Amino acid sequence: MKFHAIDLPNVKYTQPYSIYNKVLLLALTLIVLTSIPLYMNKSSTTSPLTSPTPSLTTKTSNATGLESILPSPTPSPTIEINSTAGLESILPSPTSSPTTETNSTTGLESIEEKEEEQCQLFSGNWIPYPDGPAYYTNETCEWIIPQQNCMKFGRPDSEFMKWRWKPDGCELPLFDAAEFLEIFRGKSLAFIGDSVGRNQMQSLLCILGNVTYPEDISDQYSNNTDYFKHYVYTDYNFTMVTLWAPYLIRYSYADPSVHSGDSLMNLYLDEPDEAWTSQVENFDYVIFSAGQWFLRPLIFYENGGSIGCLWCKLDNMTKMSESYGYRKAFRTMFRTLQSLENYKGVTFLRTFSPAHFENGDWNAGGNCGRTKPFSKEEMKLEGYNLDMYTAQVEEFKAAQVQAQQKGLDFRLMETTEAMLLRPDAHPNYYGGSHHRNTTTADCVHWCLPGPIDTWNEILLHMLKTRQNST
Repeated sequence: MKFHAIDLPNVKYTQPYSIYNKVLLLALTLIVLTSIPLYMNKSSTTSPLTSPTPSLTTKTSNATGLESILPSPTPSPTIEINSTAGLESILPSPTSSPTTETNSTTGLESIEEKEEEQCQLFSGNWIPYPDGPAYYTNETCEWIIPQQNCMKFGRPDSEFMKWRWKPDGCELPLFDAAEFLEIFRGKSLAFIGDSVGRNQMQSLLCILGNVTYPEDISDQYSNNTDYFKHYVYTDYNFTMVTLWAPYLIRYSYADPSVHSGDSLMNLYLDEPDEAWTSQVENFDYVIFSAGQWFLRPLIFYENGGSIGCLWCKLDNMTKMSESYGYRKAFRTMFRTLQSLENYKGVTFLRTFSPAHFENGDWNAGGNCGRTKPFSKEEMKLEGYNLDMYTAQVEEFKAAQVQAQQKGLDFRLMETTEAMLLRPDAHPNYYGGSHHRNTTTADCVHWCLPGPIDTWNEILLHMLKTRQNST
């Protein structure tokens, strides 16, 4: 406050009432001058935490780009956020409250939590990425098998490699191979399921190749090295394997002499596949997945007897839905994991990966010749894709509740929506394999490089997010 100078009375005699008034004015002035410092000192020592208001909001600078932040439910200091926060707005407090300005270097964890709340990692769109492919090419990665080496086998377009997944509400960071290897130093990772799971592992091998290469020691562990792979990164003491278990539960061919894409299979719904149960306790991280094998002729067995079938063309057999065996298989898988005394691994379930056959089924001239992704407005999850996804996720959620009670960590990697939008990224006719007729289109697996690389970006992001929150 600015005070003006006061003219004191001179000693010359004046009329009595004038002298009286001037003395009174002087006294009042001295009282005011004495009281103001005392009041200001009292105000400066009062803590804002004594306010009866239930919470404090954040004061932001003009350069922050933030309009407001949700308050703490209890009185606490809040944050002034600078322009590096990267957020445009956060929901305001429903109640008014006093503001407190604090240092911009504090409270970053709460900002990251707000970003995570806004980020819909598994819902979004594919956006152009002219610099793609981001990590490798079919010429720089030796781990691409012929079946997914689309460019080598004559695919004429390359636009399918020039898109990146853009989640709603956030950005998905590019994959940092060195960071991933540090996270897995001294650890082990297993991909358990069918060939699409192996497809993801091959993508990861290619991406990590920007830092180091593994040693393939598969022949030390299996006679079937096409389906059971075992790699070790000696510099990091990191082991990565894939275990072939296309149904996750026990299965057999109904006719052992006939092995084809539409052979009738026996599926034992309450018996897990020993291919993974015999080894899973050895791994720190496990990614389970399964899918298209459940959409072929199947006979279902439970408690030692047949209970029905899918597309079996057998008389006197109850016909089951496409998702029936799928649901039961995951139920058995989750129950088995929870029953294993020594299993302490982090479990990921990667959700159903859709196929994109058009103009017919896979064995009736169907193909996948599109060259651009769908938008999520153009393609919706429906039909059997929705049924399979729903059955899988429902079983996961039920199992997750039980797993938490036992101290197990189950996590869901929902890649179904993202991959439903990518009819353009399958090998189609541009994949080589001595196991199949190349006149049959492959609209199940994914070209490398391609959108399956996104699965590993999501994996690393999920690992980092969980690390930061613990």
